[in-house]
Order: sequence, then structure tokens, then C-alpha cells
Amino acid sequence: MNRHSFLNGLSHFLVAFFIIMARVTVYVDGFNFYYGLRTKKREDRKWLKSYWIDLVKLFEQFLGEEQTLEKVIYFTASPLNKDKSARQSAFLNANKLINGQRFEIVRGKYLEKAIKCPNCHYTIIRPEEKKTDVNISIRMIADCVQDKTDIVVLVSGDSDLVPPIEFIQKNYACKRIRVYFPPSISSSNLASNMKLHKGTVVYLEKNFKKFEDSAMPEVVVGDGKTYTIPEKWKINVE
Repeated sequence: MNRHSFLNGLSHFLVAFFIIMARVTVYVDGFNFYYGLRTKKREDRKWLKSYWIDLVKLFEQFLGEEQTLEKVIYFTASPLNKDKSARQSAFLNANKLINGQRFEIVRGKYLEKAIKCPNCHYTIIRPEEKKTDVNISIRMIADCVQDKTDIVVLVSGDSDLVPPIEFIQKNYACKRIRVYFPPSISSSNLASNMKLHKGTVVYLEKNFKKFEDSAMPEVVVGDGKTYTIPEKWKINVE
């Protein structure tokens, strides 16, 4: 190797070594994400494959060359239904086992809400998820205040999350924000905000291949623990 080639190679190495990678944090509105997938699955059964996925692996596929995924934070609440809660626990625990500190779960809760028909006056009790949008808002802002991230990725179609995004845009202009809409879910208010601030909008339903490539093994084993895909989520089960 001649001197010119050596110096040229060395300069490229030094540039690559000293590149500061942009830290990306993904904030997933679990309720929004799951029900978006469920709606899409009713339209096309192939989307059932997207239920049992490695979320860190999924969102890593959207990164640029000079970006690194710090963490995926999944905001949810445990369903009141025992079977649904068991399926959710298997999914979340498998992700935690695979990804360790790169996957975090933040829980809200379900409360029973009485809904009364104004015509017949019949009352039904329906579970309603509480605190998720508040938890997401606080965490996004806190991570910017504490400089724990450079790029905020919100996975939700909930327009109630526009105010915290606007707060970050006003007070932490150096932080970039992206919105990923879950399959079958979107928000014109969030989309308008991103357009106004030259932010990025991604429609996840256009990225089925990335979901498919993120599938976890049917049985996830490690540290003496085993988590198995729920029978109801297997593509060959009717």
C-alpha cells in the first residue's frame, strides 16, 4: 500500500470513529399500536404475523446510518380480561428477555367506565385505558430535558399528543421529532404538525416486510425463562 492510500484510508477511519451517532428513542402507544394491528389483521390476515415481533428489531430498520436506537419504550396497561392479559404479558416479557435495557415497559391502568344510553337509559360497563397519553407526554419531555435522546419517534395516531410535541419543538428545537402511524390509524393534527415543522411521518402499514422480518421465534428462551407465542396468534390457527 502506498503512502497516499494509507493516509486516505486512515482519514476515513478517523472520520468514522469520531462521528457522533444521533440517539433515537421510540415511544410506542401500545393501545394504539395493538388495535391498529388488529384492525389491519381483520382486513388482511397476513398481519397476524405482526403480533409476535421484536420491537427493537422492527424500529432499528428505520434508522439512518448515523443513528443508534437507544431504547423502545412501550406504554400500555394490563387488560382486565385474563386471556388478553396473558397474551400481552407473553409478548412484552419475550421482548424484554431479548432486548434487556433497550426495551422498557411503562404501565398505566384500565378503569371500568359506565356508559348510559340517552334513549333507553341502559347502562353498560366498558374498560377504558388511563394515563397512557400522560405517561408518554411526560417521558418524551423528560428525556429531552435530561438530554437522553436526540430524535423522538412517537408511534401513535392520538392527537392528544400534539401538545407535548409542540412543547418540545418550542423549547428544545435541537431535538428532531418523527411520527410513525400504526397500521390503519392516523391523525390529521399530528400530520399537520409534522408538515409545519418539516418533521417525518411514516405510515407503518406500508412497511409490512419490516414487520415480517422482525418476527420472534415461536418460543423465546433465556435466563431460565420461556415465553411462547399465544396459540391464537399463530398464522395457521383459525
